[in-house]
Amino acid sequence: MNPIVEIIVLIGVGFIAGAINTLAGGGSLLTLPILIFLGLPPNIANGTNRIAILFQNIFTTAGFKSKGIITFPFSIYLGISALIGSIIGAQIAVDIKGETFNKILAVIMVVIVVYMILQSKRKQLNAIEKIEGKKLWISIILFFFVGIYGGFIQAGVGFIMLLILSSVNNLSLVKSNAVKVTVVLIYTFSAVLVFAYNDKISWRIGLTLAIGNALGGWLASRWSVKKGDGLVRRFLIVVIVIMAIKLWFF
Repeated sequence: MNPIVEIIVLIGVGFIAGAINTLAGGGSLLTLPILIFLGLPPNIANGTNRIAILFQNIFTTAGFKSKGIITFPFSIYLGISALIGSIIGAQIAVDIKGETFNKILAVIMVVIVVYMILQSKRKQLNAIEKIEGKKLWISIILFFFVGIYGGFIQAGVGFIMLLILSSVNNLSLVKSNAVKVTVVLIYTFSAVLVFAYNDKISWRIGLTLAIGNALGGWLASRWSVKKGDGLVRRFLIVVIVIMAIKLWFF
């Protein structure tokens, strides 16, 4: 591919993926095939994608903070737990049976979209956030396993985080997304180190992709706070349905 065209494609795809990752999740299901199409082996594409994810979440976290959405220290507790899990996941990152993985992830997505629809019909009579005590420890344990999965493959991890945060901790979708990006930022550092140590990163391609991811994440984070939960929920449902169909049938 022509170098100029490659740069345009990477930044363009990165921008879309950054916005999708911020508002919902699953952007890596878009970027990973592009990286492989550009000639990277799957394991190096997996590692290279982490560079874009890292920069995306630096800018996205800053975007949420600039709009007054603060998630500390709750997101730090979950992030540390996920970081420990991600080290394990990144260490065992190998080729996974694509068909089996895709179908499992598709089922998870359908469960999440059903839950989101039911949640939107509930009256907000019990809208108190549950981020302390037993609920905090349940989330910390769950996020350890989320970290293992995220360190291993990353794609689709955002959907699982949103399900946990909205169901266990009763967070709004906007707040859940803000927590999600901070957690991913924390554990992605360790995943990047593991992939870099094993020479599984194409830095030129990864940093180019990161430009798009960072810009998409920054704009989407600020936009989501402005528009609120209703629009985020609709966007999330549409993205999940499309991703689930793609994963199950293609």
